[in-house]
Amino acid sequence: MENIEISDKFAVQMRGITKIFNNHRALDFVNLDVKKGETHAILGENGAGKSTLMNILYGIYGADSGEIFINGRPVDIKNPSVAINHGIGMVHQHFMLIEKFSVMQNIILGNETTDKFGVINTRKARKKVQEIISKYNMNIDLKKKVRNISVGTQQKVEILKALYRGAEILILDEPTAVLTPYEIEELMNIIKNLKQDNKTVIIITHKLKEIKKSSETCTIIRKGKFIDRVDVIGQTEQNLAQKMVGREVKLQVNKTPAKPGEKIFEIQNINVLCDRNLKTVKNLSLELRKGEIYGLAGIEGNGQKELLEAIIGTRKVESGKIIMNNSEIQNTSTRNVLDHKISVIHEDRHKNSCVLSMSVADNMILTKYSKKPFCVNNMLNYEERDKFTEKLIQDYDIRPSNCKNQKIRNLSGGNQQKLIIAREISNDPDLLIAVQPTRGLDVGAIEYVHKILIKLRDQNKAILLISLELDEILDISDRIGVIYDGSIVGEFSQEMANENNIGLLMAGGKTNEAQDN
Repeated sequence: MENIEISDKFAVQMRGITKIFNNHRALDFVNLDVKKGETHAILGENGAGKSTLMNILYGIYGADSGEIFINGRPVDIKNPSVAINHGIGMVHQHFMLIEKFSVMQNIILGNETTDKFGVINTRKARKKVQEIISKYNMNIDLKKKVRNISVGTQQKVEILKALYRGAEILILDEPTAVLTPYEIEELMNIIKNLKQDNKTVIIITHKLKEIKKSSETCTIIRKGKFIDRVDVIGQTEQNLAQKMVGREVKLQVNKTPAKPGEKIFEIQNINVLCDRNLKTVKNLSLELRKGEIYGLAGIEGNGQKELLEAIIGTRKVESGKIIMNNSEIQNTSTRNVLDHKISVIHEDRHKNSCVLSMSVADNMILTKYSKKPFCVNNMLNYEERDKFTEKLIQDYDIRPSNCKNQKIRNLSGGNQQKLIIAREISNDPDLLIAVQPTRGLDVGAIEYVHKILIKLRDQNKAILLISLELDEILDISDRIGVIYDGSIVGEFSQEMANENNIGLLMAGGKTNEAQDN
């Protein structure tokens, strides 16, 4: 480990940071050195301690031992207010915005400019915000309600909030996890503009492509320990992955050709309305067979959300049929859908897949708590619940390994995702609908999840993969459908699929190479 002196050349230096949660050593004497004006990546597996380290820098947690230096001077960051006063801002993986408020209201909330009578000076605040928007080339309508803007725009609002409060050091926690490819490019441009203004940006991530695009330096953490600090320009994605995971990782998926069996699931010309009563899914048809992975590619907002809700029974189908195992299931109930052996890995794990206030063990049996062996004589069988949970924790490498009695909110986002995947696959579904299944996962976990999906396929299961990650769609799908404006506009066999043709259809263009749907 290189020995770097404490210096005002560095915006942030952390020395010997240790943090223990419930006998789990989340951080073990970790050092960090971030130069002023650089973009610095913190790379690590899910649960490696990346977010914990930055939460300590931002004052959300206190370190059990260690020191923090800002611009070469020791600081005691007891809470986020102290961090903000030291010029530190943080954009969390799960945004902290009030959906009913406007963009402008969210930005100034808690830091309002008032006149001598205590009245908020909105004009003065708006002028300052507009100056920041122009400086960093952000395109945001300040009057819109947060609930009516895209996820990518919400992230810009969070960045604006931090800059409005005077952030010189900006921490971005998994910033590309919820973004479309176009939004990722927008974020990269914002980061570039921040760097040109001599801001220091720290990115918590496990996405190797984004590190290569955005960062000059990378600190690698594994299982709570400092592993290395490297110049990004001299590293390949493979090298970074190996340092992160501690073993060789295959970035390309190996799989044998699919052997599709009988048709098990079919959608026939369904039409579905969105919350604004507009037709969002339009005469959409597709079918899946046993033993295949059908990848649904598309830019966010083209009907994927409404299609999923129609399948699982939480949104009305206006016309058309959804058929599973020869039974129509449209407009029935979620329980009926589950009983027809359909399991779902949802896109938003916090809203749709887990109860944050409940334990890991209770979340693990969330879809089966009323069935044997977990329920006997209308009583929960804790022994069976715990045995089941411990097995899945081990099988899916959920960390920490002694987490069964912890609240699920205390797990890292990636480990929450692994728990949900483990639970849904344990239902032994005939059809698994996987929506953004690797969102928030590191490359080692992504490799593992892809292997599981292919293993399920080889066990004669059908998988509907809905993903914004085009690389993921191309890597593991046997057939690919492209959704645009609520309809399937083309289908490809894996052999005929390529990024250019699919990208063209995703954007509303036309290609001659798609199969007739």
